[in-house]
Amino acid sequence: MSSPFQPKLVTLLKEGIPRQQFFKDLVAGIIVGIVALPLAIAFAIASGVSPEKGLITAIIAGFIISALGGSRVQIGGPTGAFIVIVLGIVHQYGVDGLTLATFMGGFIILLMGWLRLGDFLTYIPYPLVVGFTSGIAVVIFTSQLRDLFGIQLASMPADFIDKWPALFQNFHTLNPAATGLALFTILTMILFQKKWPRIPGSLVAILCCTLGAQAFHLQVDTIGSRFGDIPAHFPPMQLPAFDFQTLRSLIQPAIAIALLGSIESLLSAVVADGMIGGRHRPNAELVAQGTANIFSALIGGIPATGAIARTATNIRSGGRTPLAGIFHALTLLLIMLLLAPYAKLIPLSCLAGILVVVAYRMGEWHSFASLLRSHRMDILILLVTFLLTVLFDLILAIEVGMALSGMMVMKRLNDSVQIQGTNETTEAEDNRLFEEEIPDLPKEIALFEIRGPLYFGATQKFRDTLKKLNQPPRVLILRMRHVPFIDATGIYRLREVIRDFEKHGVIVILSGVQKSVVSELEASGFLAEQQAVRMYESIAHSVSRAKEIINDTSSESTAADA
Repeated sequence: MSSPFQPKLVTLLKEGIPRQQFFKDLVAGIIVGIVALPLAIAFAIASGVSPEKGLITAIIAGFIISALGGSRVQIGGPTGAFIVIVLGIVHQYGVDGLTLATFMGGFIILLMGWLRLGDFLTYIPYPLVVGFTSGIAVVIFTSQLRDLFGIQLASMPADFIDKWPALFQNFHTLNPAATGLALFTILTMILFQKKWPRIPGSLVAILCCTLGAQAFHLQVDTIGSRFGDIPAHFPPMQLPAFDFQTLRSLIQPAIAIALLGSIESLLSAVVADGMIGGRHRPNAELVAQGTANIFSALIGGIPATGAIARTATNIRSGGRTPLAGIFHALTLLLIMLLLAPYAKLIPLSCLAGILVVVAYRMGEWHSFASLLRSHRMDILILLVTFLLTVLFDLILAIEVGMALSGMMVMKRLNDSVQIQGTNETTEAEDNRLFEEEIPDLPKEIALFEIRGPLYFGATQKFRDTLKKLNQPPRVLILRMRHVPFIDATGIYRLREVIRDFEKHGVIVILSGVQKSVVSELEASGFLAEQQAVRMYESIAHSVSRAKEIINDTSSESTAADA
């Protein structure tokens, strides 16, 4: 059996990759590399950094994610989801702060992989994922409106709300040529997606717009006019400068990078598994993602993760092993070395058109509408996460979304806990505790069955129910056969209940306690402390022992009276 940390590439190389599949991966890698070229540049520019940083990230991180990852077909690199986080970090801490946050985020992802947390990240609530994904899509769309219409604006405000007045006030500076190129890009991408999905419409649009702008001498902003030349080489590898104060200020952005990168990469891997009928290794994937982000930061890149759209393109192009991802990175490297001087001629309005299409496709709009018809707590998580992502920042949205999700889980777990007494009936046949199973229960014995986890969220309900007893019984039986687990608060409340009843001379019997719960009670010292508590496996034995206790007590009382 393979190690959960062993890269898929190593496993497949041991098994042997057929020559036919090797050539399929080569072709798929070249196609994905061509598709990734405009996206890498566009994502970098939209994130507030120079375009070569997107290319560097796609090459370095893309290579490492494929070489070390736990998925057969995952393609890594910069993605649209990171634009919101990266742009915010650059505005507040500068490019050096972004580099350090990416470096720290890489180590956090690496640690998550080593701790085998990959299996748990798939439990992130779906409304939260849809909320921040759709919110990111809206933010990306808004951030591209200046270049989409060629509006003359010195700089776009950082806040979402401030962007709209600035755009409207300067809308009269709209550039018809830039707007035309952007619309051409959008229509080309839509057309090629429908008619010729194997041909990257974004690349066709870039070639046509760049050649058209040069041939007709269109006065539009280009990569070169705003950023200068794109270097055809890598910068030297260096460790980001930092001090303790800087580390403290960047820990939140680093955690956000780690969480978003981990979630998106594993979601992409899950989608890919469904497309090829495979199964990825989540912890190996996290180790690869963490390593990729560390090296991306060392060489001056930006955060990277698994890219769902490029991964799907790889699969549709015939890629079935990590070699395709490696060839994709090598294709980008070759393009950077040979064609970087020409990339400066690409119109920014064309890249804005590409990102508008990307924003629309990444938004979970059908799921968003569907979730609006679901449970009110799901709607609350969806809308709060969406609005916080759009109006404030993704870090706050994830924090609040996770807190709300935790509260929702606790609420639903609490609702699932049932405490049924001897005088209660229910329609479920399995819940008929007393009429059939125990037909002759004496009135001096109170029997309650607890169904569900006895954890901190449900313990108050447990205590309140038992306090409602009008008259304390002689013996209280707590049937716990359907209590799957108990936490520290549950043990504390159980101890309180037993002590309260013992003060009134009530003897408490625990019946049918599961082994896992018994282990928790033993580990906490509960059984050693509560020596008077009685515990029996079956309800019949518990009731029989309770009757004996009542009879013994009655005999003692009679003898005392005599």
